[in-house]
Amino acid sequence: MIEAVIFDLDGTLINLPVNYDKLIEGIEKITKTDYVGPLTVAVSKLDEKTQKRVFKVWDEAELAALARMAINDEGMAAYREFSEKPKALLTMQGKALVKAALKRLKLSFNLVVTRENSLDRTEQLKHATRTLRIPPERTLFIGNRREDLQAAKNAGCQFRRVGTNKSAAPNP
Repeated sequence: MIEAVIFDLDGTLINLPVNYDKLIEGIEKITKTDYVGPLTVAVSKLDEKTQKRVFKVWDEAELAALARMAINDEGMAAYREFSEKPKALLTMQGKALVKAALKRLKLSFNLVVTRENSLDRTEQLKHATRTLRIPPERTLFIGNRREDLQAAKNAGCQFRRVGTNKSAAPNP
């Protein structure tokens, strides 16, 4: 029995066309490195001051992509399907983008966990189930990537994968 539902954002509810090449160039300048490996792993290893500078550049890249945001129809159908359940949103996007996207989409969640809270998806899931006070095994995580499935398994949650079908972004 599903008592709570946790959603991923980008690729699940929306598709956000962030220019990651430009973002990584900006991060490389801040960190003075030639290559930034998996983004969340690389950023998680930075000191707090450098992380804040990286998050600022990351926020700017996401907010620039907001105008081209598209809705993932399958993810939004799942949101409507579970509208009466407690819901959380987990994302590697930043608070600024999440606030703007949720306002634009007119979506609400009992809990929102962003990269500022944790750069580890399994930890995000564990935090959400503890905060919602729902056992992980009675919690459904809806995501779009193999890494989301693995995090759900690691946290003890059920999992549903959605595709990448999308429609045009809503009018503001």
